[in-house]
This record gives sequence, structure tokens and C-alpha cells, in this order.
Amino acid sequence: MPHNVCYPVATLTLNPCLDVGYELEELIEDQKAKASHVRFDPGGNGVNVGRVLKRLDIPAVNCCLLGGKIGEFVESLLQGELENLRAVRIRNETRVNCGIVTERPKAQFEIDAVGPLVSPERIEEIKTMFLTEAGSGIGVITGSVPPGVPDTIYAELTDAIKRQGGKAVVDAKGPLLQKTLEHGPFLIKPNRYELEMLCGKKLSQLVDVGREAMRLHQTGVEHVCVSLGGEGALIAGETGIYHATAPSVQVRSTVGAGDSLVAGIVGALACGKSPEDALSQGIGCGTATASKPGTQVFEPDDANLFAMVTLTKIDI
Repeated sequence: MPHNVCYPVATLTLNPCLDVGYELEELIEDQKAKASHVRFDPGGNGVNVGRVLKRLDIPAVNCCLLGGKIGEFVESLLQGELENLRAVRIRNETRVNCGIVTERPKAQFEIDAVGPLVSPERIEEIKTMFLTEAGSGIGVITGSVPPGVPDTIYAELTDAIKRQGGKAVVDAKGPLLQKTLEHGPFLIKPNRYELEMLCGKKLSQLVDVGREAMRLHQTGVEHVCVSLGGEGALIAGETGIYHATAPSVQVRSTVGAGDSLVAGIVGALACGKSPEDALSQGIGCGTATASKPGTQVFEPDDANLFAMVTLTKIDI
């Protein structure tokens, strides 16, 4: 799936993890549960974005913090998954997250660890590394931050990327996202609930989501993509509002699907494609990843799903 890339791309993962995924029949209180399948995957939002960009043949440099034996294991799992890993070493252990998928009832449980303490020196080191690699291209800033890191860091990085002529993509929650908005990022990707938290009201109808996404665009965010779970996603920007729905697949795990959506959009925009084409590719990537177990991302052979995405322009 070769592309003529217009912009260099760099990803940042301040709080990567080892993702352990279990598939089992059911969870019973005070009883041991036998897993039918167990997976170990490298995790963290930026890491997942980088893994998908590699699937799309989009060159990217991936910057992350790794610590201890768990960090070494994560790095070993990333061999072949990322071509350009730039790791800053920290003293404390990289976190371990857990995902559980049960058959009875059909449910998914996720446990996220907080993460290790990181010295200010190491934070400054990885910020400098990331900004250098992003240059005047696209800098993808995603996920949570380790304890003690200020929630203004994504806003600061957005400003820094813009000052050097680049474009900041931010996929985060709560104050990390809220404090970035006024700095005019290139792209944000809240889900419906996160958008509701930003605007302070329920958004029951698709047109309501589109209206609020467009409002954010008009405040200075170039592209606002809102993920809608089973309803697909929409993107709002200068060319209008587009909604994409995904083909029907058997969903095995939604972990990493949002990161795949972001990566698909970034990969397309980096090649100069339109926002609506970028959304279609993003939905294809997210859907293909949701059909995989644990935090496994899609394979190139799944690209046939991309052609099955339905795209509609929304008028408000």
C-alpha cells in the first residue's frame, strides 16, 4: 500500500505499556478463570498509531519512554512492528495493562495502570527528541501521561510544533485535551462522550455531534474527528462535515481501534488526501483492528474492508 508521503510523521508515547489480553468463558467471583487465549502486545496510544502507520507504509519516527524489564520486553515485542523506535530510558518499570474478553456475558473489561514516575530531565529529553523528529511535519501526541507530568504538556507541545511549522494531532482526554484546544491543534479525535464533556451537554443525534464538532473547528481546530463506536465516525473542517460508517465485522476487541482510526486519518492527510478520504481510511483501519483479538492491529490483507466504508456528507 505505497503512498507518496508529503509530510514527515512522528508519534509520542509518554506512558507506553505491556498489554496483556485474556479471552475466557466467564468471570465468577472468588473462582479462578481459565483463559482460552492469552496475548502479550506492546501498548500505548502512540505506539499503536505507529504500528498502524507501518501497516500503511507511512514512514514514522516513534518516540516513547521505556523502563525496567517490562520496558525491555515491550521493546522486544516492537521488533518488526515499528521501524523507527526512539526510546528514552527511565529508571522505573513500564506499566502493565490488562484486557479481558468474556463469552458469558459477551463483555470487555479493561484495567489501566497509572504508570511510572518519570524525572523532569527525562521528560525534557523526550520532548526535545519528539519535536526534532516532527520538524515541520505531523506530530502525533496521544494517550495518558505518567504521574507528576503537568496536564499542560500537550498544549505546550502543540504550540512548539506550530512554531516550527508543523501540525499537531492530539488524541487525549480531560484536561490534557481541554487545555490544548485554545492552541489550535491540526486534528483532535474525541469520542462522543468526550465531546459531550467538552460542550457540557448530551449529543443524542448525529447532527448534534456534527454541529459541536464544527463549532470546535470554528474556534481554531483544523480537523475535528469524533469516533462514534458502532456508528462509525465523523470529521468536521473547512470542507464540511462527513460521516463514515463501517462494514459489519465480528468485533473481538475494541482496544486499539481508536488509535487505528487516528493512524488511518493521519496517514491519509500526510499524503495530501482530502479529509473525507482520510476519514474513510481511518474507519477502515479501526474496523479491521476491532476484528482482531487483544490489542493486535490489522494486517495489510484486511485492506479490502476499506472499500466497504460508506461516506455521507452532513448538512447542518
